[in-house]
Amino acid sequence: MEHYAGIDVSLEQSSVCVVDATGKVVREAKVASEPEALIAWFGKLGLKLARVGLEAGPLSQWLYTAMHDAELAVELLETRHVRDAFRAMPVKTDRKDARGIAQLMRLGWFRPVHCKSVSAQKTRVLLTARKLLQAKYLDVELSLRGVLRGFGLKVGPTTRRSFAARISELVEGRATLTVVADALLVQ
Repeated sequence: MEHYAGIDVSLEQSSVCVVDATGKVVREAKVASEPEALIAWFGKLGLKLARVGLEAGPLSQWLYTAMHDAELAVELLETRHVRDAFRAMPVKTDRKDARGIAQLMRLGWFRPVHCKSVSAQKTRVLLTARKLLQAKYLDVELSLRGVLRGFGLKVGPTTRRSFAARISELVEGRATLTVVADALLVQ
């Protein structure tokens, strides 16, 4: 008989539910949200799993990749689809979510999501970090311009290379403004 599993992923521990082909709950547990722990837990069951489902989320791609590499029939589920499927549940808990995901796997009522490759995830992280740093750089520059404007000091047009020199020129001889400007320029 085939079995289906659902995982409700949380930061520390995930709720796991396994159902048989008739929908009867076979096993439920809380398992550490680590690929090795989940793979070991499924291995100890001694059951053939037709599908293992987990909702897409921050930890899901990491878990999906490891479970896929361990040759589990894992599916990454579209979050809005899962949310809509569970809308009728009167009380929402991690345990019930895991049960619901297992049933979605059993019935085939799910929409799989593409899991990005590790290389694509690394590229995305680099681009996201770059965008964050650019935004913070602009925030600091605009804040510094605003602080100085309050004292009648107008920075005017500058380039990235000339900005620090222009700020130093404006705050020269003003102790408090020099401390503030130097601290912001370091950042």
